[in-house]
Order: sequence, then C-alpha cells, then structure tokens
Amino acid sequence: MHAFRPLPFEDSVGAWVPHGRFQLAASASGPLDGLRFAAKDLFDVAGHRTGAGNPDWLATHGPAPAHSAVVDTLLRAGATLAGKTITDELAYSIHGENVHYGAPRNTRAPDRVTGGSSSGSAAAAAAGLCDFALGTDTGGSTRVPASYCGLWGLRTTHGRLSAAGLVPLSPLYDTATWLAVDADVFARVGDVLMTGEAARPWRGAIVLQDAREQADDAFQPLVDRVAALAAGMLAAPVPAVRASSAGLETWRATYITLSAQDAWRTHGEWIEATRPRFAPAVEGRWRAAASVDAGAAARAAALRDDLRAELRALLGEDRFAILPSASSAALRRDADAATVDRVRAQTFRITSLAGLAGLPQVSIPFLGEDGLPYGVSVLGPAGSDLALIRLARELGARAGALGTAGARAVAQ
Repeated sequence: MHAFRPLPFEDSVGAWVPHGRFQLAASASGPLDGLRFAAKDLFDVAGHRTGAGNPDWLATHGPAPAHSAVVDTLLRAGATLAGKTITDELAYSIHGENVHYGAPRNTRAPDRVTGGSSSGSAAAAAAGLCDFALGTDTGGSTRVPASYCGLWGLRTTHGRLSAAGLVPLSPLYDTATWLAVDADVFARVGDVLMTGEAARPWRGAIVLQDAREQADDAFQPLVDRVAALAAGMLAAPVPAVRASSAGLETWRATYITLSAQDAWRTHGEWIEATRPRFAPAVEGRWRAAASVDAGAAARAAALRDDLRAELRALLGEDRFAILPSASSAALRRDADAATVDRVRAQTFRITSLAGLAGLPQVSIPFLGEDGLPYGVSVLGPAGSDLALIRLARELGARAGALGTAGARAVAQ
C-alpha cells in the first residue's frame, strides 16, 4: 500500500493537476537521495489515476495498478515523487495551455507560455518547486519547454527508456524524458535511468544550417558560440551543412502524417466511444488524424525511412550536430492563433529531425541578449544519450549556460 501525503509546498505557478497534489516517499536509498521530482500526468503512479490532461480520460480510467517503469526506477534510486503536473491534452500540443487546467506560469518569462506538452513539469522545475521533472517528447514536448523556460531537457533515443505505464500519444515517436534547472542534477538522473552505454569519443561536429534558418535571429549568436567552443574542443572546424536534401518542410509533413495516423490508431476508438471535451486546436488535430489517408501514410513511411537513413549517415557513430531547440522564444500568453500556428510549423521543421530519425537531442539553456531563455541543442547518433549529456554539460559550462554553476535551492 502506498502512503500519499500532501505536497509540502504551495503550487505557486499552477503546475500541478488537482488530482496530482500528493507526495510519495522514495522506496529505497540510492544516488538520487534527497532529490524531489514531479511527473507529467502521463506517467502512472500506483493507486492513483492518470489524467493525460483531459477530465474525460481521468473519468474513464481507473487507478494505476503499478508505477510506470521510469517512476519506479527513480523511487528506487532515492528520489521523492512530488505529484502529477499538467500536460497539454493527451500531449497533442507544444504550446503549453490546457483548457481544463490552465497554463502554468513561466517564471523566467511570466508574460509568456511554458511550451508543451510538458508544461507543468517545465513550470515546476523552473520555479524550483522540484529538483527535476519527468516529461515526454514526441514532436518536441520536452525540448520546446526546455528552450522556453531556460531548462536542461532532452529527447532520448527512441526506445531507450521503457514506455511501460506511460499514456501514449504516438508510440512510433513517444519518448520518456526529464527537465532540470541544474546541469549536475540533470546528468545524475540520466546516469540512473540509462546504463550500459559504451564510451563514445567525439571526432566531429556540424551545424545544421537548414535548422538554424528556421529560428529567430536571437538564436544565431548562441549557436555560433556553441559551435566555436565545439571547434576548440575537437581542434577541428565545425562546418555548416544542411541536414537533408529533401528540405525540412518535407520532414515536418512526414512527421505530422505518420504521428497523426499512429495517434488515431492508438486513441481513435476511445475518442469515438467517449466523445471527450477537447480544446478547439486539439480537437482539430484529432479530426485531422482521423482523416489520414492510408495511401498517404504509406508514402510518408517510405519517405521517412530515406530521411532517417540520410541523417543517421550524416552523423555516423562519432559526430554530433548543433541546432536551435525551437524556432522562437516562448510566445506571449496572448499570442493570436495565426502566430501560434506559424511558430508551431517552424518549430516542427526543427524538432522533426530527431523525431523521425529516433535520435537523442539535449537542449542547453541560455539567456539571449533580450533576457529571454533560448535553447541550443546537440544531436547525436542513436544510443549516445549519456555521452551527449556529458558533451552538453561541457559545452554549457564553457559557454556560460544556465544551471552550470551549482545547484539551485529548491522550495521546502
């Protein structure tokens, strides 16, 4: 029997779902002793309902019989769970606003959104209410909030972490991830969740020119700074190359087609039976997902294989790429729908690279000259997650990234 206790702090940023305001002690002592984490409300916690950002999902699903594999590993490693945080509905957005539970507050840019769908996790970590927070990344749902909120975040190699006990969006592209303010904490979590990775000496780096062309001007000096440091570390030039001969709109469209078909295959039966209440933008995505033509999906799948092979060949086994984590700073909370859609499309042209190719990507947090957070990412070969985290920490420390000068105090 699991003993749930109230949260020992006030949710000052609106990050927690109403049914997620509980605390669960670690189940053993280990390398994460003394750390507190929150879990996006897609991760199962035994004896507790998983809401997936939608009250109708919450009402039609009973308490979880067991912890998700990731939550269980963290509890066994000594970390304390501080409840469940808001997610965009069924993770089908990168904006960070939930019509049912609200938009968590971005403490680094209070007039702007957190990004989604790991919105509550990003808000909680950025506010210092937990040491790290679990998220997921399908099309950018951790990398975008990391960039918007000035956090360390990543997309793991597809399949590297278990999806057991995790509400899916699109299993073809879903990954379990985490966010943290402090680089050392971020790395400690990686060492617990991922083991058995062979050493990987980096012998080359590139800047993905077509990805940086999708990003606002504020990203450019930050990308240049990271590239210059990488060149110094490698004692070799870091050329700018294009990620793909097909163009990044092809990547975006291919990802959208395949992930939508997969999402409808995963949830269509429940949606048709339940008729859940969705926000208009999310409702529109589900309608589009339901209408994906089988022929178009087959063509997209064939194209995906070619795109995936092209990017993996570009990186090989010992090369990493540098690129923006998103296309813009966090949008203003009152941004109009047209702006949200435009930025979403631009961002997906960047984030779909790692998504379609199943590759790991770590976002390094910076403050731009305008005082807003921006993420610059390193993208690596499949299975290079821990090596990529170590690389990102070294580059971040040399570049003066956020969270590289010691742990931040966490609310008691």
